[in-house]
Amino acid sequence: MADPITIGAAVGWGVTAVGWLASPIIPRLLNKGFALLNLNAPEKLKSLDTQVLQLQRVMEIVDESTYRVRLEPLLDKLKSALYEAEDILDSVEYQSLKEKIQHGNSDASMPPRKRDFLRKFLPCAMPSSPLKDEESGMSKSQLEKSLKMIESSISDACKVLERLNLSSVNTDNGRRAVAANSSSSVTTAGPPPRVIGRDQDRDMIIAMLHEKEDQYQANTISGTGTCYSVIGIHGIAGSGKSTLAQCVYDHEKKYKQEKMEGHFDILMWIHVSQKFDVDSIFRDMFEGATGKERPKLSSRNALKEKTGGETPWKADFVVSINLAIRNSEDREELQKLISPLHVGKAGSKILVTSRIEAALVTLGAVKERCIPISELDDKVFLEMFKHYALRDSRAGDNDQRILEMIAEDIAKKLKRSPLAARTVGSRLRETQSVEFWRSQKDQDLLNSTMGALWWSYQYLDEHIRRCFAYCSIFPRGHRLKSAELVKLWVAEGFIKISKPEEEMEDVAKNYFDELLLASFLQLGGKEKFFHYGSERFVDYFTIHDLLCDLAEEVAGRDCFRIEKGSTGEVPQDVRYLYVGTCNIEMLTEKIPRLQNLHTLIIADNIRVKSTELGAFVSMFTLLMGLYKLRVLRLRVVGNVFSTFTFPDSIGQLKHLRYFAFSVAGVTKLILPDAFTKLYHMRVLDFGSCLNLEFSGDMINLINLRLVISSGYGYGFSER
Repeated sequence: MADPITIGAAVGWGVTAVGWLASPIIPRLLNKGFALLNLNAPEKLKSLDTQVLQLQRVMEIVDESTYRVRLEPLLDKLKSALYEAEDILDSVEYQSLKEKIQHGNSDASMPPRKRDFLRKFLPCAMPSSPLKDEESGMSKSQLEKSLKMIESSISDACKVLERLNLSSVNTDNGRRAVAANSSSSVTTAGPPPRVIGRDQDRDMIIAMLHEKEDQYQANTISGTGTCYSVIGIHGIAGSGKSTLAQCVYDHEKKYKQEKMEGHFDILMWIHVSQKFDVDSIFRDMFEGATGKERPKLSSRNALKEKTGGETPWKADFVVSINLAIRNSEDREELQKLISPLHVGKAGSKILVTSRIEAALVTLGAVKERCIPISELDDKVFLEMFKHYALRDSRAGDNDQRILEMIAEDIAKKLKRSPLAARTVGSRLRETQSVEFWRSQKDQDLLNSTMGALWWSYQYLDEHIRRCFAYCSIFPRGHRLKSAELVKLWVAEGFIKISKPEEEMEDVAKNYFDELLLASFLQLGGKEKFFHYGSERFVDYFTIHDLLCDLAEEVAGRDCFRIEKGSTGEVPQDVRYLYVGTCNIEMLTEKIPRLQNLHTLIIADNIRVKSTELGAFVSMFTLLMGLYKLRVLRLRVVGNVFSTFTFPDSIGQLKHLRYFAFSVAGVTKLILPDAFTKLYHMRVLDFGSCLNLEFSGDMINLINLRLVISSGYGYGFSER
C-alpha cells in the first residue's frame, strides 16, 4: 500500500483554493452587501455565481499549472476582500443594534426569562442613558469599495483560467445538490463502532500483554531491567493502528471492570502529537493513574510531589500510547515521556502505535515486539466498506444488488485503507442512489487515501466545511467537546439559519453531528470534570491525523497555532490563533500586531507574579486593540489579584461574541460601563470567579445567551 501522506500529490494547493471558493461567505456577503447598497442583488449574484462555479471546478487541477503563481495572489486578494466585507457588514449590524438600544427597544424585545435573570441575579446598575460613543457603523462607500474588490478578484482569476484552455471542464452541480440535502438524515451518533478483520492481531497482542515477566523486560533504554516491556504496532497513516490499540484497550478495561483474574490495576490512554508537550503528557498520566483532575506538571519530580511523594502507579499497568510523530530524531524527548513509568510493578506493559518502527525501538521495544499492522484482504476490506456505506440500507432489492456491485468497484480503488473506507462509505450512505454511486465510482480522487478524504470533504455542506477547517487551530490529538465547538462556530458567524424559529446553537449542533456521522470527527472517550464539587463526565472527540492534514490544507494561513517547539513567524494575516505556549514578549509585542485576528485562544496558563501585575494589565490593554476579535479566551493563574477591573477599552471590541476570562475564585472582577456596549456578546465565561460586579446595565447585552461562573451559571433560550 502506497504511503497516503503525500497530500501535495493527492490534492495540493487546490484544496485551499476550492475550500475558500466554496465558502458560504461569498453568496451571503454579496447578497447582503448589494442589498444595503440598493443594487440588483439577484442579477449580480447570478453573474458572479457562474464565475465562482467555474473557479471551483478547475482550481483542483491548477496545482501543477504554471498559472499557479498568478492565481495564488489573486486568491489571497479575494480572501482579504471577503473578510473585510464581513467585518464591515458586522459593523453595520452593530450600529443597528446600537440604535435599537438607544430607542429603548432592547428591554421589550428581550425574552422575559432572560430579562428577569439579568435583573435579579446580576448586580446591574440602573438603566444607562443613551450611549454617547461616536458612530461606529461603516460608510456605504467603504462597503462598496470592498464589494468591488471581491468582484474584481473573481473576474481577474477567471481571466487567468481562460488561458488554461479548460472550457470543456464539467461544471458539475451534482456535488452542490447532494451537499445541500446531505443533512436530511443526520443523526446524533457516528458510525457504530465495529472492528473488522483484526481478531487475530487483537488476540496476539492481548496474549503478549498477559505474559508473565520475560526476557523482553531486560531489553530497556538504559540497558538495565525495568518493570515493563514495550509492545509496538507500526504502519502507515490511516491503516488502523489506533483502532486496533483502542480495541485492545477496551478489552482490558472490561477485564478490569469485571475484576477478572489477571487484570491490570491501572489503564491509561495517551496521545502524543507531532509537537508534543511533555508537561501535558505528564498531566494525562496523572489523571489516568489517579482519576483526579489534571494539575500543572513540568517534570517527573513535580509529578511525584503531586502524589505525596509516591508515584501513583506503584501497581501493574497498561499504558497505550498513540504516537502520532513522523520521525524519531528527538530520542531524548521520547525517552522522557515514559520516565515516570519506571517504578510500577513487574509485569506492566506499554502498548505503542507509531508510523515508524524506529520510534518503537527508542521507547524500548525489541524487534520481536514491533508488530507491523496487517493488511486486510480484499474480502474483509469489502465487508468493512459495506458496513459504512450500506448499513441500514433504504434501497429496494434490485437497487441493493446494484449498489453492492458498485461497492466492490469503489472498494478496489480505496487500496484497503480503513480510514478511506470509513469516510467514503459514511458519505455514500447519505445518498444511496444507484445513479449517484455510478457517477462517483470512477473518480480519480478515490485512488489514494488523501484523495478519498478530499472527495468526502467536497460533499460536506459548505457551511460545515468552514467549521471543519476551523478545527485545525487546535493541536493534534486535542480533546474536542461538542458544546465548546458550538459556541465557537456560532461566535465566528459560521452558522446559517434557514428558518426564523431556528436557533444558531441548534443548527451548530447539527453541523457537529454531520461531521461525526461523516467520520470527520470520532468519539475519543469520556473526560472527567468537576461541577460545583460533583464529579461528571463529558464525551470528547478527536480528528484523525490525516484529516488534520486536510483541515490544515483547507484552512491555509487563516488558522495557526503556537505550540512548544514551533518555528517560524505567525502569518500577519492570520484570522484564528491558538496559543499553546506563550511568554510576556509574545503577549505584549507579537500578538497585538495581528490586527486581523477573529479568534484568540490562549490555552497556556498566564502565570502572573505579584511583581508582574502592572505588566499583565498593560498586556491585557494591548489585546483590546485587536478590534476584529469575535472570540477571546484566556486563563490567569496565581492569587495576585484581589480585584481586577477591566479597562474601558474593552468596549472597543464591538465584534466580540465569546469572552472567557478565567481567574481564581477569590478574585473579584469588575466590568465597566463600556462592557455594556458589546451588543453582539453571546457567551461570558468567568470560570471559578465567585464575585462579579457590573457597573453598567447588562440589559443592553440583548444577544447574551450564556453566563458561566462559579457564582452564576445560566443559559438563555429565545423560546
